[in-house]
Amino acid sequence: MGHQIKILVIEDDNDINQLLCSIIKNSGYIPQPAFSGTEAMIYLDQQEWDMVLLDLMLPGMNGEEILVKISEQSHVPVIIISAKMELQTKIDALRTGADDYITKPFDIEEVSARIDSHLRRLRQISKPVLNKVLRYKDLCIDTDSKEVSVNGTEILLTAREYAILTLLMSSPKKVFTKANLFESVWNEEYHGDDNTINVHLSNIRSKLASANPNEEYIETIWGMGYRLKT
Repeated sequence: MGHQIKILVIEDDNDINQLLCSIIKNSGYIPQPAFSGTEAMIYLDQQEWDMVLLDLMLPGMNGEEILVKISEQSHVPVIIISAKMELQTKIDALRTGADDYITKPFDIEEVSARIDSHLRRLRQISKPVLNKVLRYKDLCIDTDSKEVSVNGTEILLTAREYAILTLLMSSPKKVFTKANLFESVWNEEYHGDDNTINVHLSNIRSKLASANPNEEYIETIWGMGYRLKT
């Protein structure tokens, strides 16, 4: 396979951390346990990770702070695993850049399936794209380096936001329904009850707008979906 997939597991409860590490090993990936935010930051600075599993309640630095740091610094997918059940916590985490949210107590099969699904999606995104640079108005995506820029200014997107924008730009005239976006980016069946797409699109729009307030990039076609604004 060449690249060995490495997953950082940030969880202060020793038993849960071991359990998550063994799920990862059984799936054929390499786990690295970290038991505090401080320890996690050392690992994050030292090397690139393919994925991070993150508990929110940690000693020292909490999971929310780590999530902010990760989404500022890289495109690595983050799955939150937390006992916090409140919807608002979940929405905040997704807005900050988490790619998924699993509540404790969790089902081993489910954790394993979600890890696989995110890694599979990343492999699909990183398949060679024929035209390496996607351009639209003053927006430019270099699919090799995964850099996104507006009018020459780089903007930082989460892995999900990047996938959505790349999808829209790869077929500029196509109207993507929420189901299209959800199924290709999340790699799961769309059940139609999900505000996640809206949240991600409004995040993308506000990042683009802050780089160039005079231009609109994505339009909402009411009752249908989204496409690049013609």
